[in-house]
Amino acid sequence: HVQLVESGGGSVPAGGSLTLSCAPSGYTSSSVCMAWLRRAPGKAVEGVAAIDSDGRTRSADSVKGRFTISMSRDNDKITLYLQMDSLKPEDSAMYYCAAEEIPCMVGGGMAKKDDFGFWGQGTQVTVS
Repeated sequence: HVQLVESGGGSVPAGGSLTLSCAPSGYTSSSVCMAWLRRAPGKAVEGVAAIDSDGRTRSADSVKGRFTISMSRDNDKITLYLQMDSLKPEDSAMYYCAAEEIPCMVGGGMAKKDDFGFWGQGTQVTVS
């Protein structure tokens, strides 16, 4: 049974920083795409950043230079991170961790949200 558990959300002033974490459990694949996606009130889910098993990353244009996705491995334990700097009010959203055995990099962007089969419950980020 695969579970993704996010943590690290909160409320910060504009220009501040937050680090989100995601700890998958029950996922043993060595070839996996992991990503952060977000949904702002009244808007569709959008991809924020993705990272594949080789450490290659892809980020949305709206967060390039401000957000950094990374992944650590300790034996079979994976932890996904999203370092968010220079936060803006428009970054306010529910942030989700997602995983799937799919190519992370698709064309010039990242894998589509509908392609991810495993999702966390989300963690709220509010920037004022």
